[in-house]
Amino acid sequence: MTSTAAPLTYDQAGVNYDLIDPLKITAQRAAAATATHLAGHGFTEVKASRGESAYVVDVGPFYLASIVECLGTKTLVADEMAKLTGKSFFAGIAQDTIAMAVNDLITVGATPLVVQAYWAAGGSDWFGDAQRAQALVAGWKAACDTCQVAWGGGETPALAGIVEDGRIDLAASCTGLINPKERLSVGDKLGAGDAIVLLASSGIHANGLSLARKLAERLPQGYLTEIEPGVSYGEALLAPTALYSPVTEALWKAGIAPHYCANITGHGWRKLLRHPSQLTYRIHTVPPKTAVLDFIQKQAGQDDREAYSTLNMGAGFAIFVKAEDAERTAQVARDCGIEAWVAGTVEAGEKQLLIEPLDIRFSEDDLHLR
Repeated sequence: MTSTAAPLTYDQAGVNYDLIDPLKITAQRAAAATATHLAGHGFTEVKASRGESAYVVDVGPFYLASIVECLGTKTLVADEMAKLTGKSFFAGIAQDTIAMAVNDLITVGATPLVVQAYWAAGGSDWFGDAQRAQALVAGWKAACDTCQVAWGGGETPALAGIVEDGRIDLAASCTGLINPKERLSVGDKLGAGDAIVLLASSGIHANGLSLARKLAERLPQGYLTEIEPGVSYGEALLAPTALYSPVTEALWKAGIAPHYCANITGHGWRKLLRHPSQLTYRIHTVPPKTAVLDFIQKQAGQDDREAYSTLNMGAGFAIFVKAEDAERTAQVARDCGIEAWVAGTVEAGEKQLLIEPLDIRFSEDDLHLR
């Protein structure tokens, strides 16, 4: 059932990328000026990684990649659902946090090596809830085991006055190796004729939660609203983010080297336009929406263009490969337990994304990440 209320956009939920992106661009330019410091240590940056999802340094025999990511507001949904159900959802929240970092790191061809944790609570009492705290620890370790990454350590500050009392702000950093160097994937091989393989998402992942939380205020039963038999809105929102590093590792072992990868997070499918090359990305097969994303789109009154510019809409990761590797890439993902589709092609021409079954076009003006 579609909502008859006024449409709800991401801007109205308090997130306006037109205000955020200019700061990110300014920061990226300032950061680029610091790359010369690497020479003093005998290293150099991989300049093409500037503006990508992970930063890459050439340390000689291999490349070193690194990333830091904040989870965002998904913890607020977990907190509300704990009040409503008495259950802890923080094992899944831990996986979400690691996925935010790991799924970005692997876009450049890196094997995740070490994860560090940042758990900033509004007060020491947060850690005194044994059920919640132990779920966070157990979920964090389980996600590390799935990604075959070491949990190196972390920071657990109590930040009263900065973080709201009873809340926690979660983030993770991840360091990885690109070894051998031929695994580097920053788009230098991306070109016309490549195929676009989309990997299924497990739900909303960890982006668009501000919109999802705002929508809950409109629902008569809030987070307990049933969106499909036996599944509440809150439970569906808290499905843990898919971890894609097992897929990228399996691809390398299968002899498939992606030409480019994109983690479909903030900016939704516009992330497919991330690389600066002047290319057209033509989508001919649109993966099915997960139930929660279909529900959000209908209840928020969003047209397809708004929904696909904000949410992952059923596809959490994109892999660009040689056309002859496309079907095998999708099968490798399926063998790892992730559904996948050969969804489109890369063509020479204007920089644009054409989602043909939905008659949607995104141009270069719709995305400013560099």
